[in-house]
This record gives sequence, structure tokens and C-alpha cells, in this order.
Amino acid sequence: MFGVGAKVAPEATVIAMNPPALPGLGSVGGWTLQLQDMSGHTDAELNELAGKIVSEANQNPALQGVRTTFKMTAPIYEFDIDREKVKQLGVTLSDVFTAMQVNFGGAQVNDFNQFGRTYKVVLQSDLRYRSEAESAKFVFVKSSSGTMVPLDTLLKPKLTSAPTSISRFNATRAIQIQGNAGQGYSSGQAMTAIEQIVKAQAPTGYNIEWSGQSREEKNASSSTFQVLALALVFVFLALAALYESWSVPFAVLLTVPTGIMGALVSEYGLSLLEAMFGHQNAGLQNSVYMQIGIIMIIGLAAKNAILIVEFAKVRVDRGMDPVKAAIEAAGLRLRPILMTSFAFIIGCLPLAVASGAGAAARNGMGVAVVGGMLFATSLGIFLIPVFFVATEWLAVKLGIQKKAKKKTEADYM
Repeated sequence: MFGVGAKVAPEATVIAMNPPALPGLGSVGGWTLQLQDMSGHTDAELNELAGKIVSEANQNPALQGVRTTFKMTAPIYEFDIDREKVKQLGVTLSDVFTAMQVNFGGAQVNDFNQFGRTYKVVLQSDLRYRSEAESAKFVFVKSSSGTMVPLDTLLKPKLTSAPTSISRFNATRAIQIQGNAGQGYSSGQAMTAIEQIVKAQAPTGYNIEWSGQSREEKNASSSTFQVLALALVFVFLALAALYESWSVPFAVLLTVPTGIMGALVSEYGLSLLEAMFGHQNAGLQNSVYMQIGIIMIIGLAAKNAILIVEFAKVRVDRGMDPVKAAIEAAGLRLRPILMTSFAFIIGCLPLAVASGAGAAARNGMGVAVVGGMLFATSLGIFLIPVFFVATEWLAVKLGIQKKAKKKTEADYM
């Protein structure tokens, strides 16, 4: 269908667009930038700037399918009013303007309420009486003598070109520029790339805004670290309530960075390997799915630490030396840690190696979780006892808790 259309109208621009990922946020998928004209530039200046930005953006590997709805090639008619004839025929100039506005542009004259909604009443000529320049002959204005004068006798049409539509954003004239992220690039990287291009090409007097899904993404991008911080805070509070201690939760939380490091190393390490072997879709993005996987890792890494710390804490409270308690707890809980961790890792492998529609989202989460759990498990079984002993020693030194009285082997029988 596209090929046939291109042959019939070689000057046409055909663009294939995806629907928005979130229905209701924008009309098409990808990012949507609004370049606001704050200084009142002419249509020709706006058209030249839009062409430069689109041409430069389509050469950037982080962007693809960059387009704009602002075009100066739409044919229009400009009407020059013969003011001398208007004066001679005794027609009021304001009546001419009003007739043109109402019949060709439309004018709201009233509102009415029905079915619990408010509807606007717009007065306008029917389509067949306003779609051509000659349609002005069907519109009449009254002269001072009471005769009806056809509007086409007072107008001189002139064929020219202008923008198809003039859009505004936040009450300011704006150029809408849309596009998608290139292969191997995230939407955030694409938005940063187009921002840099626009700032380099646009002179002073312009402002950059985002609309649709891009606006929500831009506003939410700064909340990633806040979400991670809140996740750590809630885990800390839950552990503090579980152990009735403000120091023991640190022994658990200190192992979380190993899982986060594993997720990041897995994501970017796999991207580098794919790039080395020339994979066309190389590069896993730091997407929201990867961030969800990292939040999952916080809980899963803490789970492994809890299995050891809980047993070690009970023994320390009974008077056992922290070092001996940590070693004993690690030995007792090694098999449950390995069983639960590898069961979860194997269960997430289909996500990490998924293909087909929607695979990018599943890969981002799966690789983060699998890599993070491998790191958290392989390093955690050695680091968790160390963190527990260090936390216990520091808590005693700072006076947060008293040193437990040592007991003999008979006390444990």
C-alpha cells in the first residue's frame, strides 16, 4: 500500500508509526517534543529550523523515524480585500471579516447541556460551500442600501503555500517533532540526543517541552533513585522490627550492593559481548524493567542474608562468639540458600533468553535478576558472615548493644 501511494504522489512523505505504549498518552508511540516559539518567528524561519533538526536527528544512531507535522508545502488561498470597492458599495469592512470568519473558519455562538454534558454550538458553512476559493460567491453581505453583495466581488484570491496546521502548546506556538529510539538505545537516551540536537540547531527564542508519554517519562526519570532509596528504607524497617535491633539490619543490607552490582555488570557485560560479536540488537537499556529487576534483587539478596543472620543472631544472644556463630550459621544455611537461589535463577532464565514480541522488556528484567542473584549468592555466602561479625563488633564498640555473656557447650545441650 505504501509503495503504490509513493508512485501516485512522489512528493508525499509516508511514515509508519506504532501506537503509544500507554493508551491515552499521545496518539503515536515514541517520544514527542514540542519546540515552542517564544519570539514570534515567521513560518519560513520555523520551517527552515524544523527541516534542519529533522535532517540532523535522522543521522543520529540513537534516533530513528524523526518527523515533524510542521510543513510549508500545503497549498492555501490568501484573500486580498478590495477596500475601494467595499467603500463604493457601502459595505462595512467588519461585516466582510465577520462573514469570512463565520462561514469559512467557524464561530462558537452558544452552549447547551444534554445528557449531563455541555456541547458547543458552532456556526459554519457546509463543507461543499467552504472547500474551494469560488465558494465565496455563495456568501453575501448587506450594503448600506440594503442590497446583498456577493463576497467574491470584494475578494481577490491568491494561491500560495503555508503550514497545514498551526499548533500551540501551553498557549505558545510550537513545532511538534516526533520520533523513536534507535536500535540498542533506550527512550531516555533518545530524548537526551534530540534535546542536544535541538539546542545546537535552534537559536535563542525557543523553548523545549515534552508532551504525551514523553512528558510523563521525563517527570518520572528523577524518581528512580528515590524509589530505590525507599525500597532500602522499608527493608531496613522490616528487619529492625524482625530482629528488634537497629544494628543487625545493616548486616543484611550490606549484602544488597553485591546483587545490584551483579545486575549492572550482567546487563552491560552482555551488551559489550553482543557488540563485539556484531549483534544487531546489541545493548540492553537501563529501562524501567531493569529497575524493577534491581528492586527485586534487594529483596532476594536480603533473603539470603536473613537465612544466615537469623541463625547467627540466636546463637550470639545465647552467648556464643559472633565469629563462631556466623561460621556455624553459614554452614547450616548453605543448602537452603543454594536451593532457593538456584530455583529462582532457573525460573527466570526464560525471561533472560526470551525472543519475539516484547522480548526487550523480558530480557531487561530477566538478565538483571539472573545476574544479580548469581553475584548475590556466590559472593553473599562469604560476605554475609563477615558483615554480621563486623556489625556485631561495631555495635558493641558504639554501645548500641551489650556484649552477650559467653556460655559453655553444656548450655547449648
